[in-house]
Amino acid sequence: MARGTESFDAVIIGAGAAGLMCAIEAGRRGRRVLLLDHASHPGAKILISGGGRCNFTNLEADRPERYLSSNPHFCKSALSRYTPRDFIGMVERHRIAYHEKSLGQLFCDGSARAILAMLLEECRVSHVDLRGGHRVIDIAKSDHFRIETNRGVFESGALVLATGGLSIPKIGATGFAYDVVRRFGLAIVEPQPGLVGLRCAGETLRMCSALTGVSVDAIVSCERTSFRENILFTHRGLSGPAILQISSYWKKGGAIAIDLAPELDAESFLRDRRRTRPRAELKTVLAETFPNRLADAIALKAGQMANLSDRALMATAERIKRWRVAPADSEGWAKAEVTVGGIATDALSSKTMEARAVPGLYVIGEAVDVTGWLGGFNFQWAWSSGWCAGQSL
Repeated sequence: MARGTESFDAVIIGAGAAGLMCAIEAGRRGRRVLLLDHASHPGAKILISGGGRCNFTNLEADRPERYLSSNPHFCKSALSRYTPRDFIGMVERHRIAYHEKSLGQLFCDGSARAILAMLLEECRVSHVDLRGGHRVIDIAKSDHFRIETNRGVFESGALVLATGGLSIPKIGATGFAYDVVRRFGLAIVEPQPGLVGLRCAGETLRMCSALTGVSVDAIVSCERTSFRENILFTHRGLSGPAILQISSYWKKGGAIAIDLAPELDAESFLRDRRRTRPRAELKTVLAETFPNRLADAIALKAGQMANLSDRALMATAERIKRWRVAPADSEGWAKAEVTVGGIATDALSSKTMEARAVPGLYVIGEAVDVTGWLGGFNFQWAWSSGWCAGQSL
């Protein structure tokens, strides 16, 4: 060991959700762990999540079908070995009050700072050496890893990459993990922004802009995948939970279909109103179901119901039930909550998260090609993948 070099059993780079969990578990097992982060303070993404209340897991987050990956089976082992109930148990031991918001989503009653404080306390008890403000300059491997930073050099038999993906660069997200694994010959599934709003153009943008602030319950579909939650019209296009969900499946150049009234048989409704309210204008009839501005947009300046031909009626029903939108682009990395894609799973052990061809190298959390749905799933992947790596170090 070179003079002035510190030695550890494991060095973890990235003090976010996955890195903190990995450090806790390795420390509990008696390993001497160094947890490094380029930021001065850990857990930046934890603190801003869930509107500052941290959607820390989901009651259904152990269901592998709720995750996207080139290998849909990869996440099964980690999610079954460290489950939402396991993390909830930690939260309850620390007496953090929480509640279920909807669809199994669990949030802190108070601040996300409670979750971060819990993790930092667990690190302290596990004797984790946490150091912020360390920018990694170089990583090399012989019989051990050598990590050179702007504030010292460290050696370790195990190196864990927990630096996340490309989402939300304003809090420091970079492609650091991708750059490192490429040097060791691991493949990357092209990263794409996920859980992000979609931008529109042309007539669709003009409609969305005029409807800015309007939100409705809808079913949004992309090929064979559908989500039913609210959509939100914005001055740039579409957002809201259902749009964020489908964005992880949408590819640029493709289209999505939107059912603006999931509970409504639009054709039967319109035929009935043409019979029972012949003098009413179409926009007035639609306002029975939709906000006024959206009713106006769907009606397209049509007049009285009595003058609505069968063809026009069917076209209106089509706009309600199968509105086709071809987004111009997503809102990009600055607005994306997660990264879709990342380090290819075929290079990693699903049980330990260790690179098969590079003994001692582990990759966890968002850096891996596993992306969860909106609503606590990505935090659970961070906890589960970090726990599994921590058990192996």
